[in-house]
Amino acid sequence: MEHQHFKLFKPYGYLSQFQTNATHEVNKKFLGELFNFPEGTMAVGRLDKDSEGLLLLTTDGKVSYEITSSKTDKEYYVQVDGEITDEALLQLQTGVEISHKSQTYKTKPCLAIKLECHPDFPERAKRIRDERHGKTSWISITLNEGKFRQVRKMTAQVGFPTLRLVRIRIGKITLDGLSMGQALELDTLL
Repeated sequence: MEHQHFKLFKPYGYLSQFQTNATHEVNKKFLGELFNFPEGTMAVGRLDKDSEGLLLLTTDGKVSYEITSSKTDKEYYVQVDGEITDEALLQLQTGVEISHKSQTYKTKPCLAIKLECHPDFPERAKRIRDERHGKTSWISITLNEGKFRQVRKMTAQVGFPTLRLVRIRIGKITLDGLSMGQALELDTLL
């Protein structure tokens, strides 16, 4: 069987899964509404409903497992509340303690830098508060682990809660060439 692979610019408000018959998922938006994916397509990892950006999809479970179980770098552009400090960036880089599955977990060292220019993403469906409510700044965080809502927990832990989170890269695959909600078929994900 010939497997298919895709990259998708997941919009805000969509779940990283396909329609289910579960009653608790009423009025939710699913990936199948964005593109006619072949049967058996699965998301490689997740982005929570409030996050946007690069999502990889495949019909090959082995490829999905290989990417999620490896130490593949994932890069996020994160808009945070306030003007990020060098001290907060250093804390992110060296690891911070977050809660994960009711336990305390220290994140692994990662790359965290302040972006001098604000990225040019399309406006989000749900507006983010504006400058009248205080300054914001954008940072890039690159890590190779992915605990539940990890980036959001990390920025909150250093005093700069996440306002908007956009994954821009997984390994060598980037958002380049995609508009919000668009999917593109790829030859491979590895």
